[in-house]
This record gives sequence, structure tokens and C-alpha cells, in this order.
Amino acid sequence: MDSGSDSFWSSERRRVGLIYDERMGKHFDLTDKKHPESPDRIHEIWNKLQDSGIAERCTVMDGKEAKDEHISLVHNRKHIDFIKSISSKQEKFWKEMTKKYNSVYFNQGSSEAAYISAGCVIEVAEKVAAGELDSAFAIVRPPGHHAEPNQPMGFCLFNNVAIATQYLLDKRADLGIKKILIVDWDVHHGNGTQKMFWKDPRVLFFSVHRHDFGTYYPCDEAGSHKMTGEGPGKGYNINVPWEHGGCGDADYLAVWDHVLIPVAKEFCPDIVLISAGFDAAIGDPLGGCCVSPHGYAVMLNKLLEFAGGKIVMALEGGYDKVSIANSVQACIEVLLQQKPIIGSSEAYPFESTWRVIRAVREKLSSFWQSFSERLPVKVTSMSSPYIQVVSSDSEDEYNSFSNRVSQDLEKDIENVIQPFSDLKVNDGTGITSQASTNSHTWREELSKIDIWYATFGSNMKVSRFLCYIAGGQVEGMLKPCIGSLDKSKPKEIKWESFPHRLFFAREHTATWGPGGVAFLHPESNSDEKAYLCLYRITLEQFNDVLLQENTSSFDMNYPLFDMTDLQSIEERKCVPAEAVKNGWYHNVLYLGKENGIPILTMTCRLSDVDNFKSGKVGMRKPSKEYANTLIRGLVEGKQLSEEEATTYIQEAASRAL
Repeated sequence: MDSGSDSFWSSERRRVGLIYDERMGKHFDLTDKKHPESPDRIHEIWNKLQDSGIAERCTVMDGKEAKDEHISLVHNRKHIDFIKSISSKQEKFWKEMTKKYNSVYFNQGSSEAAYISAGCVIEVAEKVAAGELDSAFAIVRPPGHHAEPNQPMGFCLFNNVAIATQYLLDKRADLGIKKILIVDWDVHHGNGTQKMFWKDPRVLFFSVHRHDFGTYYPCDEAGSHKMTGEGPGKGYNINVPWEHGGCGDADYLAVWDHVLIPVAKEFCPDIVLISAGFDAAIGDPLGGCCVSPHGYAVMLNKLLEFAGGKIVMALEGGYDKVSIANSVQACIEVLLQQKPIIGSSEAYPFESTWRVIRAVREKLSSFWQSFSERLPVKVTSMSSPYIQVVSSDSEDEYNSFSNRVSQDLEKDIENVIQPFSDLKVNDGTGITSQASTNSHTWREELSKIDIWYATFGSNMKVSRFLCYIAGGQVEGMLKPCIGSLDKSKPKEIKWESFPHRLFFAREHTATWGPGGVAFLHPESNSDEKAYLCLYRITLEQFNDVLLQENTSSFDMNYPLFDMTDLQSIEERKCVPAEAVKNGWYHNVLYLGKENGIPILTMTCRLSDVDNFKSGKVGMRKPSKEYANTLIRGLVEGKQLSEEEATTYIQEAASRAL
């Protein structure tokens, strides 16, 4: 896969603009100091660029406020007046408006920040269009692509990229910009930008985003591949909707090569504007994807062949400070470099990625000649297996971002991706990998090893546990399980009691809705007694269950708990599954042996127990549906009567830790 045009690069120094203004940091959430869209995002980027010397190689500009007449090109008067008036209001008003609108907050600095953010993007877009700069990056916040003509939403107040786009087309016709390509690679769909250019053939809007069949924010069908524009704009709106999280470099580059680049060649834009969100990056607490800084660099590099390299990047999302800084620097280095980046991914795209690509091409084939032919089977057959899990008790939809933050992103990146210099280039026939081989090897080995999986929560009910093996759902579950690759039923089922404390914590789960879920205290206590149902399954199946209990997206090319872990756990007593360390049940606990076979369960860490005790993380009684599942499991297992089982669960839920 060629990652850029050799002919584009020259020995001339690239004039790259960099615009930043500290005043945008005055916009922050008064009620939540840990809100993901915080001033630290742009501060971290700016500090990174200064420390690395990148800023010195750019033309640095101060921000300037946008004018109402320019904002009104895409927003109505009522919306403009509302944003302008925010800073003159009081905290009571800000809180009321926060409740009224979807995922936004306001304070005394919001108005100024919104005007500067929009003004910065206009400023650099105009200079690039005029040829004063070759390209530019606007380090701005609040972001913009969710903001609609008449309302703010999704952390966005004004739609910065849309305003700059309309400004170039309608107010600066003298610059010769007649066609604009907007590339939105933020992990969320750019719903606001789509609405603003829905009928405009001068703007080709391309968005690649998580959609999850309409369940991922903004949680509607606007991000579907079927949404292609209207009237004269029909065919100029291209959505590439991921079916799940976990997408990385290989998936994005496949979309670039088989959707974006071919259609961009046909469209032939005069300038490219990028809604540069970095929440699809490795370690982002909201995105759940794994694009590396190198991946972003290659994506950008492929776009440099268009419009003579006239590219304007405007920051959108991205909520891990280290990740966003690394990714932005990687992109600016591409804009500055005087030699091409060579490389591609060593991983396969997911099977679902090819499915989405085929659907997008087919839907738009009547509008774009490059989509008229089907992709060769030898290309689309190269894919990586993906276990999509939507029933993890760790998957707290209410407060998911706080449970998925990488604590050591630099190490994550080092461990997850190979050095870019080691990547091999393919000629467009596909992306090569050892993924399937690795997966097959460990599964074959672990399928020969039996363990007892000891369950204390809803999995005590056999039909519920079998959802993790065969797939499906039982009464009370809001979402189904995908199941394990090996769908063989347990070889044996038995019950035992253990000297551990059963308790309930957390506020909400994707599987059961509001209410706490069961945990087993990692430390034994002779005064406690917990009933556990033991399933004799293979270590391969245990890995698939461990995955489903902890995350909704992970590439199972390698086991979470391998033979080395199994051999050491008797002495260590517990082994955390580091690959899913943000999951609620990633701590694998050793409970002894039964007939020479190790008994394992999965629960929280001792540090989590401390957080529950202190109130840092909430404890809550289980929902009626969840509690009934536990009670039925105990009764069907002939451990307790219904009355005894009810009392057992009620006492566990009401006792303080």
C-alpha cells in the first residue's frame, strides 16, 4: 500500500501554520473537574509541540474571534445570540442550559472560547487557501463537528470547520476555492457538518466513525452509510460507520485505499479540511479504538496528494492527553517533512471493516465511477477475527470513560504497535499479518487444558452462563452475548462454598441496566461464606469468558490468561489480565483445586475494594432482574431455598464493606 505521493515532496521548506490561544482554556466544566473535554487537552498539545521543537518550525499565530456575519453562514441568529450571551449569565442559568442541551456545559469563558475557536479555523483556512501557508493545524476547543445550525451538542458550541468551509466558498470566491473535501476522522459522527452541507455538491463530506448500528453517540441513523445527501448534494455525503470498537490502523487504511482516496481523486478538491478528532487513538477513554500516531500520519500523508497539499486540520475530539499530543505531533511532522513516509499495517482489517466498505461502495456506486467495480475477493478475504461482546458487566454506559483510561499510554503504544520502520508495504492486494496464525496456535494449545470456572453472580444460573459459551441472552438481559469460539458445553457442573465476601457495587451496566453487580472480595475471610457454581471448561473458553466479562472490543490474537499465568497463579493467588486492565473483572483469582484441576474466578482488585469503601466508586443494590437471576441460580443449583437465596442476596447487598 503506497502511503503517499513521492512527487509531492520537494526540498523546499513547507510553510505550516500553527494557531493557538490560551483564552480557549477559560471554557471548562464548573461541576466536573474530570470532564474529558477540558483545557488540559490543548495545553498538553501545545507543550508537547514546544518541548519537541516542532512549534519553532511552524508559523505560529495568535487566535482571533470570528465575526457574527461569518458564523451566520451556517448557524441561525437565535443560536449565535445564545452562545454570545452565555458569559454574561450566572451559574444557575449555565446549569439549566447544560440540562437542556445534549452533552454540553457552559461557564463565564464559553462565549469567548467558542468565538476564538471558530475564528482560528477561519484564519488558517483563509491563509492556506490564499497560498500564504502550505498547510496548517488549528489547536482549538471547544470542538465543533456536532454543533448543528440551531443548537450546540456533544461538547461543541459552533461548528468551526463548517464555518470556515462556507466562508471560503461564499465570502472568498476570489481565492478560487470551488470544491472542498471535508474529512472527519473523529470517532464520533460529524452530524452537524453533515446537516450543513447535505444539499451542497461543492462540499464532499466524508466521515469515518463508530456507529455500532445506531447505538454509539450521537445514537441515531444520521451516521449510516445510507445517508448520502439530498438533491444536488446526493452522493456527496459519505459515511463509513464502524460496527464496533477496536478498529485500528489497518481498518482506517483499508477505508482510505478503497473509499476515500478513489473518490477524492474523482472529486478533485481545491482544498482539504480535516475535522481532526483523535478519540479513535490508542488509549482514548471514550473512543474504544486503537489508531496509532503512525496510523494518523499515514492517513494524513495519503491526503497530501490532493489540492497541492493545501490541508487545514482543526482539532475536534480526543480525550487522553498523552495520546492526543502524540497524534497531533505525528500529523504536524507529516506536514513539515521533506521526505515521504513509507509503511503500512502488519494487521488485517476486521471482517466487519470489509463488510462496511463493500456496503459504502455499493450504495454510492451510481455516483462515483471508482465504486462501480467490486473489490477482489483476494483483498477482502484478508481479515482478522473479531469477537464483538456487548454484554460485559464491565461495560458501564453511564460512566464508561472513567473506567477505560490507559494509565501508561506510552507503554501501551510501545506494546501494541510495531515500530513503523518495520512495517511492510503491499501493492494494494491486501494487508498481511500473522494474526490468524497466532490465534489458532494459542487456542489449539489452551483447548487441551481444563479449569474450573467458579461463578458467584448471574453466571450461577446455568442458562445465563451458557450465553457466554453459545451466545444469546436470558430474561432480564438488555443485550445478547456473542459467545465463545468453542461452544462446547461444560464437561461438569458442581457447587462449592468459599470463605469470601459477596457484595454488590457499581451503578449501571450495559447488560442489566441500573443497579449494582456482584463482586467477590479478593481476600479470604473465615467469617464469610459465598456460594459458587463451578463449570469445568477449557482454558480457551475461560479466555473468551474473561474477555466478555471485561470489554466490548479486543483483538483475541493472543490469550488474556495463558499457560504461564496458570502455572504461577497457585503461588501468586491472583493474576490480573493486563490487556483488559480497565475491566471490572480482570483480576483472575485462584481458589484452590478440585480433583487436581485449578479453580479460578474473576473479580475486582483490592484497590477497587478500597474505592468502594471510600465512596470513590459507587455501591448499589442489584436490580430486581439481576437479583432474581442470582436467586434462580442458587435455587436451581439446589443450594438454597428461594427464601434462603433471597435473604442471602439481600444481606450481601445491604452490608457495608
